[in-house]
Amino acid sequence: MHKANNICMTPIAKIITDFPTKFGIPRQGNLIDSIKGRIVFEKEYRDQNALRGLEEYSHLWLIWYFSESDRKQWSPTVRPPRLGGNKRMGIFATRSPFRPNPVGLTCVKIDKIDYDTKDGPVITVIGADLMNNTPIFDIKPYLPHIDAIPDAEGGFASEVHNQKLNVFIPQHIGQELDENTIEQLKALLEQDPRPHYIEDVERVYGFAFKDLEIKFKVNKEDLQVLSVCRQSL
Repeated sequence: MHKANNICMTPIAKIITDFPTKFGIPRQGNLIDSIKGRIVFEKEYRDQNALRGLEEYSHLWLIWYFSESDRKQWSPTVRPPRLGGNKRMGIFATRSPFRPNPVGLTCVKIDKIDYDTKDGPVITVIGADLMNNTPIFDIKPYLPHIDAIPDAEGGFASEVHNQKLNVFIPQHIGQELDENTIEQLKALLEQDPRPHYIEDVERVYGFAFKDLEIKFKVNKEDLQVLSVCRQSL
C-alpha cells in the first residue's frame, strides 16, 4: 500500500471578510445570509479560464486552512461549545478546528463574480464563516442532486442549532450605525458567540467586526450590547 508521508498543499486564494479575529465568527457557514466575503486568488491562479462555467452554479464548497488553530498535538475528543463545553465528543463527530489536519469545509452562496478587477477574477460569496485572510486550498461547485440529502441525520448539532439569544441594542448605539450593520450585528450576536461553559452574567465580552469593537453581556437568553466603538486604523 502506498503511503504519502509528505503531502504539500498550496493555497490558491484567500478570503477577505469583516472578521479580523476568530471570536464572533458564525459557528457554521450559511447561518447568516447578510454577511459577505470576497475570494481573491493568488497571482498564479488568476486565470479566468479556471472559473469558466462557475456562473451556472448557485453555491460553492470552500476547502480551507484553519490558520489560527494549527497545533502539533491533537486530541481524539473535544468539548463542543454548543454542548456547554462540559461534554466530550469524538473529534470526527464535530467540526472543531482542532483536528489532526486543520482543514475546514464551508458551503457558501455565490453573490457575484467579477472578472475584471485589479486582483484578477474575484468571487463574492454569502455566508462564509471564515476569518479575514484565511487561506483557501480549493473551490468546488455544490451539486444539489448529490450534496443535498434531505433525510440525513444531524446528530447532536441538530438539537442545538435553533437556539438563539434575544439581542438588545440601545437606541443611542443604534443611531451611530447604518441599518445594514445593525442587521448583521444582531444576526451575529443572536447566534451566541460565547463559550457555553462560561455562565457569568457580569462578564463583559468583546469582539471585532468590520472596523468596530463590540462589547456585550449575556444574562440567560438575553444579550445586551454595552458599547460599539470605531477602531483606529
